[in-house]
Amino acid sequence: MYSVIQLSDHFTYPRLLKFVFPSIVMMIFTSIYSVVDGLFVSNFVGKSAFAAVNLAMPFLMAFSALGFMMGTGGSAIVAKTLGERKKEKANEYFSMLIYVTIAGGIFFSCVQAVLIKPVAIMMGAEGELLKNCILYGRLSSISLTAFMLQNVFQSFFVTAEKPKLGLAVIISAGVTNMVLDLLFVGIFRWGLAGAAIATICGECIGGITPLLYFSRKNSSKLRLGKTRFYGSILCKTCTNGSSELMTNLSSSIVNSMYNLQLMKFSGENGVAAYGTIMYVNFIFAAIFIGYSIGSAPIVSYHYGAENHSELKNMLNKSLRLIAITSMVQVVMAQLIAAPLAQIFVGYDAELFRLTRHGFRIFSLTFLICGFNIFGSSFFTALNNGPLSALISFLRTLVFQLSVVWILPMFLGIDGIWGSVAIAELLTICVTVLCLISQRRKYHYA
Repeated sequence: MYSVIQLSDHFTYPRLLKFVFPSIVMMIFTSIYSVVDGLFVSNFVGKSAFAAVNLAMPFLMAFSALGFMMGTGGSAIVAKTLGERKKEKANEYFSMLIYVTIAGGIFFSCVQAVLIKPVAIMMGAEGELLKNCILYGRLSSISLTAFMLQNVFQSFFVTAEKPKLGLAVIISAGVTNMVLDLLFVGIFRWGLAGAAIATICGECIGGITPLLYFSRKNSSKLRLGKTRFYGSILCKTCTNGSSELMTNLSSSIVNSMYNLQLMKFSGENGVAAYGTIMYVNFIFAAIFIGYSIGSAPIVSYHYGAENHSELKNMLNKSLRLIAITSMVQVVMAQLIAAPLAQIFVGYDAELFRLTRHGFRIFSLTFLICGFNIFGSSFFTALNNGPLSALISFLRTLVFQLSVVWILPMFLGIDGIWGSVAIAELLTICVTVLCLISQRRKYHYA
């Protein structure tokens, strides 16, 4: 067993799991930001403030999409360039993408602060609910650039063969957020503002620390330095990462539609219940997303090196691991439905029952979604952005919007809880067709 795992290695199950594990944990800790905020806000500030966070969250997450796009799309190009033995060029591409992310983050933070009020009004917020949405949204805009950088570096830590260091950064950021939530919300009783400030501090650690690390000499395979503007590489990055951009933007649009439907069927209680379900969904999906982020540079490297046997190896092992994880997640979700609802909304009996019932239906999603997440990421790693984007576009926007609009007409609120599972089922048909149709081109089967 090697002490250091390299992208060029042959990956057995133990080596693959060891390599992707830091990325999985990184994604889990990233999702913990909003989960911990929601937990403290719900229990210490109240149901109305909790609903405000959930109502504003889809809009806020849409602005972080640039970071995911630059990270996944850019790391595929940089890893492929490293596989072609062009280290200096890879560093120039890496540096340019980081600088573009910083500029974009500053711009979008200003846009977020301005638009949060009209968007909250459009979503039906008024009175105290509107006031809380504006407060949380404007404070969150302060650390948007850092959060984008955090998302970018999650991918590039893996490409630089430093996944454990990336894990340490994310754990530090996550622990900071949790401790400060306890202090600001639980002890000092600063309310919703305290939760937002705790998140700002955590995100700054997650985004700025890697920036300092990659600026050092001989820090890793990748280093920030002088570069120039590569328009074609930026366009290719955007194309490669368009699936992740589409996933985040679509999720924001779809979650807003869910909130609108829930306001119609169950009012504030429905939005609060959906928020609890989404927090757990963030963590469960983070396992698949983290695996995809961790394995993508391996796929990109061997694609660049034209090592077809290792591409076959990665695809076969990945599908088996995802199948096992999916079954475990569904069983676990059914078991934790009641205690989960108790932790978040146990103070309200009606909201508790609604949350428990909704999560048990929603959890069927976990049986399928991992394959679709990996399928989209797999094509991004192969530098086939359009196909990756097609899977994400259908999965996160077209199918979900259609189903969440139609099913409640026949099944009421249960149709809302089951909409994601039906959308994932439709998407997996597309994913399988894409994998079959492209097997000769990329030689992975």
